[in-house]
Amino acid sequence: MKNFYITCVIALFALLAPNIIDAQVVISTPSLGFSQACASPSFNTYNVTFSFSPEGNLSSSNQFIIELSDETGAFSNATVVYTSAQGAITTSPATLSISLPTDTAGQSYKVRVKSTAPTATSTGSVAFPAYYKIQDTPFSINNLIDTGVYCSGGSYLLTIDDPGTGDNDSPLQYPSLTFNWYKVTSPTTSVFVSSGNTLSVNQSGTYFAETNYGTCTSNSFSNRVTVSESTTNGTSSISSSLGNPYCASQGSTTLSAINGISYQWYKDGTEIPGATNQMYVTNESGEFSVDIDLGDCATSATIDLNGVGFTSEIDVLELNMIEDNETLVATVTTTANNPEFKWYLNGTLIAGATSNSYEATQTGDYKVVIKQTVGCISTSEFLFKVSTAFPNVSSIPNLISPNGDGINDTWIIPQEYVNGANASVTILSAQGKVMLQTDNYLNNWPEEQLAFKAINPVYYYVITTQDNKTKKGSITIIK
Repeated sequence: MKNFYITCVIALFALLAPNIIDAQVVISTPSLGFSQACASPSFNTYNVTFSFSPEGNLSSSNQFIIELSDETGAFSNATVVYTSAQGAITTSPATLSISLPTDTAGQSYKVRVKSTAPTATSTGSVAFPAYYKIQDTPFSINNLIDTGVYCSGGSYLLTIDDPGTGDNDSPLQYPSLTFNWYKVTSPTTSVFVSSGNTLSVNQSGTYFAETNYGTCTSNSFSNRVTVSESTTNGTSSISSSLGNPYCASQGSTTLSAINGISYQWYKDGTEIPGATNQMYVTNESGEFSVDIDLGDCATSATIDLNGVGFTSEIDVLELNMIEDNETLVATVTTTANNPEFKWYLNGTLIAGATSNSYEATQTGDYKVVIKQTVGCISTSEFLFKVSTAFPNVSSIPNLISPNGDGINDTWIIPQEYVNGANASVTILSAQGKVMLQTDNYLNNWPEEQLAFKAINPVYYYVITTQDNKTKKGSITIIK
């Protein structure tokens, strides 16, 4: 009886053994439809093709799984990047599409294919570089300041700007990213210097950073910063967060200086009390400067801040001389968006004068107002004066009558002492107060009405010519 049961088991095994052996599949090494994978939010699809055999041994519940190795090609901590539905793939070869995880970054990734019923695993594919470009736009370093200064024997630290708020797409927002720093060697070439979030520079040159996306092309690169050594007082530059010119109606702009130990800011040459930080916030136009203590040396920086959002120029002088029957054409060039022009003579709007140029046929005080009508709504203006040519007088007068009758209203002196002669003209009151001092006298004193505290006040003049000859005398004012 015992032998009977043994015989039956052996016979049953003999019947089932072929099926057990046949219920296996072999999966080929995957082939790739790409040589490198440079993924981004706008593109992340890569094809993987593999074969398996025999097709008939797949269970109806079988699923194919594609795994992605780590950046070294190891599968010990593989990531599943594709799983098919049960029984969905029954014919060989098969081509499947995978997507990369957002933290993918390396040069030697591989993929492999696995089946679940029956279980089988392919060998790994050829290695390939793969990067997910989670940040692919230009970014700023050094607060967008294009210069840096270090003291002799010291260094200057370049840093990637923090994410901040608003439109600042700093790559520091993405912890998985790494960065490479380069030094410019020519207008089109550069050399690798170091990796990291910062770069300590102790050699003069121009530097920039790129996000490390390996062999993948990318737009994730920084502005360029020129760093130089300063053994004495050197100069650097200032950046404006809203640019320059900027639109004052958009709010305040932040002025930033390079890294230093201490700071002092100035506006139009006057110290700003309490402005001793690396950054200064303002909504005013003007010339801003800053003194920066670097420790063993110092530097300074200046920016001429324009708060109208555009720039303009006019091609005439502040004072223009014309002969009788002559005219003067003044032309404005501007970067204003859809500009409007208004011209004035002696404070009165000139009807019909709405183009960027005007032909002045009369003497007087002119003004042109330029208005930007799209975007930053703002205005800018130029003032200029048109006069007849200086009279060719031969002597220095000692009597004027500024009463507005057009005769002797201003102190007219010989042409050898006026505009362009490089002569110094000083006018003093009887009490010794300097009323005018100029090297470019325009025969226009007094420009404003004088207060008559005496019946006929007396002023004194000193004229020093270019060859240091001096003429002195008095000027009596009569009504």
